[in-house]
Amino acid sequence: MSGVLRTLGILEYLCTQVEAVPLAAIADDLDIPRSACHRLLVDLKNAGYVRQLRDHGDYILTTKLVGMGLGFLATSGIVDIAQTRLDRLAETSGELVRLAIVDGDRLTWVAKAQGALRGLRYDPDMGMDTILSCSATGHAWMQTMTDERALELVLKQGFGQPRQYGPNAPTTVKALLGFIHKARERGYATINEVFAPAMTAMAAPVQRRGYPAIGVISIAGPLSRLSEARMKELGPALLSAAAELAAASHASALFNRTS
Repeated sequence: MSGVLRTLGILEYLCTQVEAVPLAAIADDLDIPRSACHRLLVDLKNAGYVRQLRDHGDYILTTKLVGMGLGFLATSGIVDIAQTRLDRLAETSGELVRLAIVDGDRLTWVAKAQGALRGLRYDPDMGMDTILSCSATGHAWMQTMTDERALELVLKQGFGQPRQYGPNAPTTVKALLGFIHKARERGYATINEVFAPAMTAMAAPVQRRGYPAIGVISIAGPLSRLSEARMKELGPALLSAAAELAAASHASALFNRTS
């Protein structure tokens, strides 16, 4: 593996770590010789991407990488286009609303609005790639493509397992296709304890007529509030927001990275 790939691997690894991590753990988890891992970490530290909590101590990401990502999103115009619509849907639903965009074979959450003013607030990390098999966002994207293409993407990424996500996460092709087919019938996807225990979500593709989907807008919250009946009530508002985003998408180049 080249030094560039190892460096990127270290950055991706540290993105998943809340606490600082010892050199030995990074090297062992990534199967990189400790001497080589140390050299790469020194380079990343000198460039401002990681820091040590104390001299010769554990490593943690700085905010430089986050700032670069936020700067890219600001330059793309995606937040300016989407935020008002996300805020409106969050106010209507009283739950977390998020936007994911398609970038080739990936679907990444890039913007959000929180509608829950009290009680449990569901707010997972942004910037994550969507787990296609066990998220409403993934199902909504896959409803716009053939079953064969959907399965190709899921098999490439792998099925999310119930022990890591929700107890109803599909682990077979048949179960997954059941979710996708129902999403096609109603125009949007819904899940119940699939992405996480006691949580539900619904999502609709952002898609101009005759073109591939360019993103997905979703609503997520606790089952105690976002019940099956409540999701049915919110269906028209969700579809309306998706249609508005599709109509406005020409203003951002980031919405046109589907291939």
